[in-house]
Amino acid sequence: MANAYDAIVIGGGHNGLVNAAYLARAGKRVLVLERRHLLGGAAVTEEIYPGFKFSVFSYVVSLLRPEIIRDLELPRHGLHILPLESTITPLDNGDYLGSWGDHDKNRQELYRHSPRDAEAYDLFGRLMQHMAMAVKPILGMIPPDPTSLSPRDLLGLLKVGKHFQSLGAERFHALFKLMTMSSADYLDEWFEFDALKATKSASGIIGTFLGPRSPGSAYVLLHHYMGEIDGAFRAWGFAKGGTGAISNAIGNAARALGATIRTEATVAKVLIKHGRTAGVVLENGDEILAPIVVSGLDPRRTFLDLLEPGHLPDELVDAVKRFKFRGSSGKVNLALSELPNFTCLPGEGAHLRGAISISPSLEYLERAYDDAKYGDFSRNPYMDIIIPSMIDPGMAPAGKHVMSIFVQYAPYHLTGGWTDAKREAFGDAVVNTVAKYAPNLPKAILYRQVITPLDIENITGLTEGNIFQGELALHQLFFLRPASAWAKYRTPVRGYYQCGAGTHPGGGIMGASGRLAALEILGHA
Repeated sequence: MANAYDAIVIGGGHNGLVNAAYLARAGKRVLVLERRHLLGGAAVTEEIYPGFKFSVFSYVVSLLRPEIIRDLELPRHGLHILPLESTITPLDNGDYLGSWGDHDKNRQELYRHSPRDAEAYDLFGRLMQHMAMAVKPILGMIPPDPTSLSPRDLLGLLKVGKHFQSLGAERFHALFKLMTMSSADYLDEWFEFDALKATKSASGIIGTFLGPRSPGSAYVLLHHYMGEIDGAFRAWGFAKGGTGAISNAIGNAARALGATIRTEATVAKVLIKHGRTAGVVLENGDEILAPIVVSGLDPRRTFLDLLEPGHLPDELVDAVKRFKFRGSSGKVNLALSELPNFTCLPGEGAHLRGAISISPSLEYLERAYDDAKYGDFSRNPYMDIIIPSMIDPGMAPAGKHVMSIFVQYAPYHLTGGWTDAKREAFGDAVVNTVAKYAPNLPKAILYRQVITPLDIENITGLTEGNIFQGELALHQLFFLRPASAWAKYRTPVRGYYQCGAGTHPGGGIMGASGRLAALEILGHA
């Protein structure tokens, strides 16, 4: 029986769709299989409450690779990014810290809180840009295996070495510090105003089970600092129509290039014959044949769930079992009858078209982490809030609004487990914390959706609800992501590949893992 497809991609998340689009662009007959009724994985838009559209999980975009936007002509397929140009941090004394798109306005705001920090900020920004540009080429590189003597790996290591040598001693040492320090300690060297350090260090804890003073969190800060939308460095935005519109644009591009996409098609296992992939078996028992199978799922599901025992070396199985997920992020989505009224900036204004960060001090963030360390959700959590309907009015009925609240910390391994009562208590903690700064919020809520890491796992399939398919810890990066010797998107099973965010370069709505896996397949399959 002839194969109906050249390649099957498991999972319709954005990396799987990017992978399928690139394979189809190269002339491969590709089938994408997604277990849910809609595409996107964690990048989805759903009308959970009539008339109100929520970016249920992922909610902003900045890391989507510009080469993917161009190669797949995503704007032609519906991608439209709207800018998020400000961040305000409400303070406990009734004041606020603002970060604005206008350089002069931003400098004046910093000067109001700390003249010293205002003077340091531009220099810090230039250094971070240099650091991000130093790391940027690595994002587009297939990781070489440092233990291999193959010419390809040796050339890859030589390329990495030359790249770091080209940075010069000063920038290399600065990058080394960033890779190993905590975000709080790193920022302590630059700034004195606590709220500024807290708001910036918050980028170092997103999606990780780390506190602002945990070593390694400075790299996560840099990871988020590398935001780039279509070449605009450090640009953050909201996709018109929500993050599901990003997935749909990539899906539309894949279809236009000839890929076939099926939803509500759950893959039970990868079919292996004579030591290599032959296709997949669906949950209903159907077999679909293809010589190449690509998993967009996380490493645990890719290696341990989809393959029957005996196909992998013991050391890889052990490494995958040790791979740290430790989901710690929750989400609260609100349908509102009116806008929140922040006491620090009353009324409607530009600040509601940007982000609101609940990060008034480093101590506040560290105490939030303390709750999670001891098995509880944060009673006063860090939150990153946007109001999508202020940016894209189509997200809610006229005069009404939606609010997206990303929350740290909500540990997957909660003492006593996540129950309905614990979920509601977590939701209450989030709303009550925001209400300290916007007192009208509780009465404005028409509907709320509370999402725990367990919910993320159950709905999207992300192990332990980790939004990056595994922590961005130093021991889980580059040629160690997800495991030594298996970071080049291949697996020990011939014809079986990995393309999810559990591979290099990691999480965020980036698409780089899907693209790099496709390049690996096309060059060496």
